[in-house]
Amino acid sequence: IGMFFGLRRIAASTRGKSCCSDGACGKKAKKVVVTDTDASHYLYSDELLIGGMSCDGCAQNVANALNALDGVWAMVTYADHTARVRAKQPIDRGVLEAAVKGAGYYVMKL
Repeated sequence: IGMFFGLRRIAASTRGKSCCSDGACGKKAKKVVVTDTDASHYLYSDELLIGGMSCDGCAQNVANALNALDGVWAMVTYADHTARVRAKQPIDRGVLEAAVKGAGYYVMKL
């Protein structure tokens, strides 16, 4: 069974899909577009180390989950497994971690 899913991911990646865009890795957060991208509007920031990501599609799922939070602008990079989060109000790290968990990933402790 594992070999089947592995081959499915390889085949999807050769067609320009990520392991997450074909629904192979579980939950997919609804796409969220942040309209206010003026960094000066976001006075608070945090950085999260994200576990469980296996491709750029996973990083986009995490970004969508975080960006769905009110007043949050997050950029997630698969290469370094980091979510850089900006917020207009003080950030409750527990809320950020819950959003990541809800998307099917986890925040690694440093």
